[in-house]
Amino acid sequence: MSSDWRTAGLRYHTLHWFFRQKFGCRVAKVSVDAGFTCPNVDGRVGRGGCVFCNIRGFSPSRRLSGYGITQQIDEAVRRLRRPRGPTKFLAYFQPATNTYAPVERLKTVYDEAANHPEIVGLLIGTRPDCVPNETLDLLVEFSRRTWVLIEYGLQTIHERSLAWLGRGHTLEAFLDAAARTRARGLPFGVHLILGIPGETRDDVLATARLVAASQVHSIKLHNLYAVRDTQLAELVRCGEVRLLDLESCAAQVVDFLEITPPQCVVDRLGGTAPPEYLLAPSWCQDKSALRVAVEAEFARRDSWQGKLLTAADALAASTADGSPDA
Repeated sequence: MSSDWRTAGLRYHTLHWFFRQKFGCRVAKVSVDAGFTCPNVDGRVGRGGCVFCNIRGFSPSRRLSGYGITQQIDEAVRRLRRPRGPTKFLAYFQPATNTYAPVERLKTVYDEAANHPEIVGLLIGTRPDCVPNETLDLLVEFSRRTWVLIEYGLQTIHERSLAWLGRGHTLEAFLDAAARTRARGLPFGVHLILGIPGETRDDVLATARLVAASQVHSIKLHNLYAVRDTQLAELVRCGEVRLLDLESCAAQVVDFLEITPPQCVVDRLGGTAPPEYLLAPSWCQDKSALRVAVEAEFARRDSWQGKLLTAADALAASTADGSPDA
């Protein structure tokens, strides 16, 4: 199904298209908070967290404090269930680092979500430096009973940018995690940030090429945006950091996707936060604005996902088991 989305008149491989092909119906993610922390918060790596991080601003489930996993899923399903709405749901372990715990605890919380009658798959958000082999082996076990996707927060391949973001991990950590995940036949996604101060167009394209060569299942693109109570918010307020405007962000997204393999699912084009958390840019409040701008930019260029992928890049990104259905 590497390019079937083209037959639907799409310019890129949307998550909606992928879910329709895989599950045969509309599918929605429900955010689940298992109460994990992060090594960049608890002191193992750092205590300040990433420059952009306010977990409540990013994760709906963390704003449901006191709810158990089953309750969180029940509440989300109740809210999302409607005529012509989703009929199946994926439990998305979203806030913090969702492999950062002993395997016994991970098994307990993943079990509770996987056993919920409305859940048809698990999405596990984590860091590339927090996936020991025993954790990956556990996820292989779960993949035998339900669909499992690991999401790695990489953000960029450039060490100077990782340091500026305060990530506390290296590119090597991602390359190692990706290789061990791939070797187990587990599909994985990657989170990436556009608009990092100091990154050029060539820097962004270098990130796109390396991510493509990692045989990634899906990507989430996020424009750098500032939410309150973060280091980034202060840098934006005092004018030290300028965030991308809508048109510049759309151009970077299209640049990225033009060299992204057609089989790679585009999970997200940009990010936002609730109005009470978002500081800037204001255009993020319109969730459809970036999608419309990206589609317009694709049309202006008469382009689509993978159009500028070279033969060498395509070969590096393709394997016998590298389809989104892996």
